[in-house]
Amino acid sequence: MPLRVEQRGPVALLTLDEPSKRNALGAEMVEQIIAAVHAAEADDEVGALVVTGAAPAFCSGADRGNLDSLQTSAGGDPDEVRNIYDGFLSVRDCSLPTVAAVNGAAVGAGFNLALCCDVILAGESARFAPGFTKIGIHPGGGHTWMLERALGPHTAAAIALFGEILDGTRAVELGLAWRCVADDALLDEAVAMADRVAQLPRDLAIDLKQTLREIPWQPNFESAVQTELTRQKKSFGG
Repeated sequence: MPLRVEQRGPVALLTLDEPSKRNALGAEMVEQIIAAVHAAEADDEVGALVVTGAAPAFCSGADRGNLDSLQTSAGGDPDEVRNIYDGFLSVRDCSLPTVAAVNGAAVGAGFNLALCCDVILAGESARFAPGFTKIGIHPGGGHTWMLERALGPHTAAAIALFGEILDGTRAVELGLAWRCVADDALLDEAVAMADRVAQLPRDLAIDLKQTLREIPWQPNFESAVQTELTRQKKSFGG
């Protein structure tokens, strides 16, 4: 099984577990990530998710075999690359709060997987690398959009276009990650952080996550106030 799913109290821990492939996203792993996210959302006892990778990497990107089969020169269908996105996009679309515990390399689609989580905690071994242009392909899966939103245009360009690689400390300095911690403490820190939000009423956490997603797109301050008020009244039970 390329994905290991454990329950840590109200936290679902998803561990990408194909270390021989540095936890690359293949078809089976993508299917299992989607299934695990849906199962967590359907389980009222789960209040948050943590996503991590089995050492020595977080996720090295899309499985190279999948990418090779998508090259037009090899007769593949490039449109099928959208299927590779589905794993990390299911994490982004998850209604529950999510934490990425990034140990080792997060490259390409693996970088996207981290970006799709609500909060990133980085281990001292963490390395965030775009990876796309290094193998001669354009970034995909919302990579440039997420980078620009998280870091601004100049830093996004430095990473996506110029290929800058961030370690855990630099990721925190730039605002990509919340905290950089020792590798041996990373998973416990991530689960503890997820557990705090999982202790909230489930509907409150889900609504607040949705508000945080919607607020940047409100046309004005009054609309933002109204969005919050609607959900605040719900939290009162009104």
